[in-house]
Amino acid sequence: MSDHRYGVAVVGCGEVGARRAASAAAHPWSELRVAVDPDIVRAQAVTARYGGEAVTAWSDALARDDVDVVVVATPHLFLAEVAVAALKADKHVLVETPMARNVNEAVQIAGVATRAQRVLKVGFNHRYHPGVARAHGMARGGVIGDLIQLRARYGHAGRPGAEATWRGNRELAGGGMLTDLGIQLVDLVQWFAGEPEEVFAWTQSAARPGAGLEDGAFALLRWPEGLVAQLQTSWTELRPHFSLEVVGKEGCITAEGLGGGFGAPSLTVVRRRLDGRLFTERTTFDEDDASWTDEWAELMRAVDEGAPMGGTASDGVTAISLLDAMYRSANAGQVTNP
Repeated sequence: MSDHRYGVAVVGCGEVGARRAASAAAHPWSELRVAVDPDIVRAQAVTARYGGEAVTAWSDALARDDVDVVVVATPHLFLAEVAVAALKADKHVLVETPMARNVNEAVQIAGVATRAQRVLKVGFNHRYHPGVARAHGMARGGVIGDLIQLRARYGHAGRPGAEATWRGNRELAGGGMLTDLGIQLVDLVQWFAGEPEEVFAWTQSAARPGAGLEDGAFALLRWPEGLVAQLQTSWTELRPHFSLEVVGKEGCITAEGLGGGFGAPSLTVVRRRLDGRLFTERTTFDEDDASWTDEWAELMRAVDEGAPMGGTASDGVTAISLLDAMYRSANAGQVTNP
């Protein structure tokens, strides 16, 4: 690591943007230089806590020579526009999920990053929750044998008043709950198992039928070798819930909880002994959500050292392709291919 501290601009100072600003300010290799939001009060609230200058125009941030990394945490309609502009301005970029509104936008962003030779990371922070990260390492290490099933569930009761925000606007959001929460499950599934060959999905608008956006989704995914995954995600859960179950021929790994209302993160591993009896091991992790800081640290290593990272441009394009296949399947009522 050089003595240089990377200057960071956060575009979009909502909940996620504020978390990114906190991570940038806390890391020894970076510091917040600019916070951007159309609402100057929100931008000022971020700079009051983490430093830097508050502005309302993202073009001002991209024009600065002291900005090296740009976090794009805007409504989904603007993700591609800002990410592409930042990359063309020779900035490294962390773009929040879903990365883009469609496959064409995602491919465009990835192509610009390649030509600019800049780091492009997609904000799949759920990979960095301790139970999920350890489950992935164990599954890849063969602890439970060849994978045969994945089951993932993620939901909460919805954000109060969300219909009146950009998340309740189809043009700004691009989709409903599947785009909001589901994209994280889609990424986790492809991270564990690669890209499936078939997708069958259903969506529903049960709690808020007048909003025009889905608040529940269910999907089945199948891989050529026979592996099957089941995904469920919703804004209609009375209690927040997150779980990821990975089933192999020799055991099962379950990651649950994200901290806060989702409960303490935990990891349960069940394996069969040589005598046929089951052995269960459960680990509970600290409730503090370190996924944001851990993901940021990985980004800094990629920017500074060229170190490998997760949540690449390719990962983002794959996730958007799967999301698109789910929407096409739900609309057509039939199996589709990513």
